[in-house]
Amino acid sequence: MANKVCIVGIAGGTASGKTTIVRKIKESFGDDIVVINHDSYYKAHNDLSYEDRTRLNYDHPDAFDTERMIEDVKKLKNNEEVDIPIYDFSIHNRVDATVHIIPKNVIILEGILVLENKELRDLMDIKVFVDTDADERLMRRIIRDMSERARSIESILTQYRDTVKPMHEQFIEPSKKYADIIIPRGGENLTGIGILQQHLKLMLGE
Repeated sequence: MANKVCIVGIAGGTASGKTTIVRKIKESFGDDIVVINHDSYYKAHNDLSYEDRTRLNYDHPDAFDTERMIEDVKKLKNNEEVDIPIYDFSIHNRVDATVHIIPKNVIILEGILVLENKELRDLMDIKVFVDTDADERLMRRIIRDMSERARSIESILTQYRDTVKPMHEQFIEPSKKYADIIIPRGGENLTGIGILQQHLKLMLGE
């Protein structure tokens, strides 16, 4: 008999605390959980130079190969294994390798725009939006991108002004209305995270 698979979508603005929440959920479910990042499905741009790739709008829905993600999630729901892409932020492009994913009881889909696409939303059992103040998110993004993605502060702020902020207002913030659970303040909201953990356990019959 196939295992019950629960699909959880966790969306929210850049550096809102999604990863922290995912980590805390993983602590509850251990080996029964797998996390798939929407960022892994950024489209490949082997035809463009590095300089041209740095100028792309990575916060627009068209930047993602969401159709491939939808197909992979459908397979996982059907207890089939999949191979997902790997994206390297330091070169703004996909690499040739993939990651092999085995279906688990809880599959988390994490990313800024996972609630924007209706077909992807319809595959989810729980939809979560992490709601964090814009100034706090910008500060976190600067720290993260400088330390983890080898970015200069100038490039971070230019990208934030030109694409991140307007795309948040146009696509990400409006997707909040589809959420079943909204967690304000991100990873520091232990009560909200606890409610999500308990709801997941209830759905899985634990």
